[in-house]
Amino acid sequence: MRILRAEGRAAAPWSNGGGVTREVAVQPPGSGWDTFAWRVSLADVTRDGPYSPLPGVRRILTVVDGAGLELTVDGTVQLLPERYRPFAFPGGAATDSRLLDGHPVVNLNVMLREGRAAATVEMVRGIRRVWPAGDGAADGDRDPGHDREPDEVMVVAVEGCTRLGAPGAHEAQLERFDAALLTAPDAAAATLWTDGTAAVIALSVTAPGRS
Repeated sequence: MRILRAEGRAAAPWSNGGGVTREVAVQPPGSGWDTFAWRVSLADVTRDGPYSPLPGVRRILTVVDGAGLELTVDGTVQLLPERYRPFAFPGGAATDSRLLDGHPVVNLNVMLREGRAAATVEMVRGIRRVWPAGDGAADGDRDPGHDREPDEVMVVAVEGCTRLGAPGAHEAQLERFDAALLTAPDAAAATLWTDGTAAVIALSVTAPGRS
């Protein structure tokens, strides 16, 4: 289990000046915009404006703080008035964003290179068992939203107290926007406890090129 603390994450400004992005993790590690298979980040959105086009990338966006967004994706308006509702859309689409009440929001972004990576995003409350592939979990216990076992599972603490523990390992406490990454085949199943909300992101690399 690799712990990725929110404190000290570098903030990269958007090219349009509408916010900043903080990378949580990328696969392969150290990849740039043209070479990643998947990328998870948190973005502070401070004003209305267009998104940079990302052809060949699938995006899953979840509002995790603030009053919500209105997205216009290739001319179709999509309201995201509530937190914790993942919304998937093609990164290459012409996308414009409007803050619903004019106040900033924080988005959890999962970016997936088409043909190379797949993911599901689940917002969890209470207790949840999480694992990457290779830990011997029964078929009936696997994530039904994924067409294969995930290579990696990331937990991002969003709200409240979140703890994550695995057999034979110390329990980790995650503060707001801290993350933990479990990677197959080395990581065993872990148990997630939260009295608030956490994101569980199941990630698979589906083609050659993974690290």
